[in-house]
Amino acid sequence: MYIKKVWAVYFSATGTTRKVVEGIAAVIAESFSAAFDRYDFTLPGAREKALKFQAEDLVVFGTPVYAGRVPNVLLKYLDTMEGNGAAGVPVVLYGNRDYDDALIELRDILEHGGFHTVAAAAFVGEHSFSYTLAKDRPDEADMRKAYEFAGKVAAKVKEISDVKERTPVPVKGIPSPYRGYYQPRDRKGNPVDIRKVKPLTGEACNHCLICADVCPMGSVSRENVREFTGICIKCGACIKRCPMQAKYYEDEGYLYHRQELEDGLTRRAEPEWFL
Repeated sequence: MYIKKVWAVYFSATGTTRKVVEGIAAVIAESFSAAFDRYDFTLPGAREKALKFQAEDLVVFGTPVYAGRVPNVLLKYLDTMEGNGAAGVPVVLYGNRDYDDALIELRDILEHGGFHTVAAAAFVGEHSFSYTLAKDRPDEADMRKAYEFAGKVAAKVKEISDVKERTPVPVKGIPSPYRGYYQPRDRKGNPVDIRKVKPLTGEACNHCLICADVCPMGSVSRENVREFTGICIKCGACIKRCPMQAKYYEDEGYLYHRQELEDGLTRRAEPEWFL
């Protein structure tokens, strides 16, 4: 199969998805001596432009896993993609719990958008809620596996004579209708609903506006960063990228859920790939 250009395309609020997707795409591009480009659709302005590709493209396409699925705030935008027969490699990043049906959902989104999926992978990144859960991942060991995966993808694609004749790459997960979004529960088994919870801003804030600049929903007010003009998806961008560490949560349900994750998921989850 002839590959003219390899793309790294991703939504990555805290940089973990970006790191893995760009690493995989760069190795594949080098293997094909192909052009390499990237498209980051994390910020609202980037999602005003529809994604369109060509049949000679290979697109490594990454999103984080939110509650076991592709972030629902992205679905409308992803439905506008035009793959035009490009090869697709769906990649999801999850915070050490599980990726549930996110990978099969992203694969199906790409197939519906006109891509032919040839491989897929799930990698682990530091959880958006935490500094300790999957701390500093993807780390060196993760990236070695990402490069190994990229080499296997390149070798497979070179053997494909006509990607259009291939079926979608088989991946782990339940086909549509997918399982519902992961629902945290308290000690009594009652649902913990954190959908409307938003971070607070402490006195250390110096109004540098970084939080407003990095919010994927454009929801942090530039006039007063303590106010929100839209939804909060708990992506962690405003908290982890604040140089003053001024953003924090105090909601009881959110803090309970975070502690539950940190205490219960100490094992090291490993990347999985499908070819």
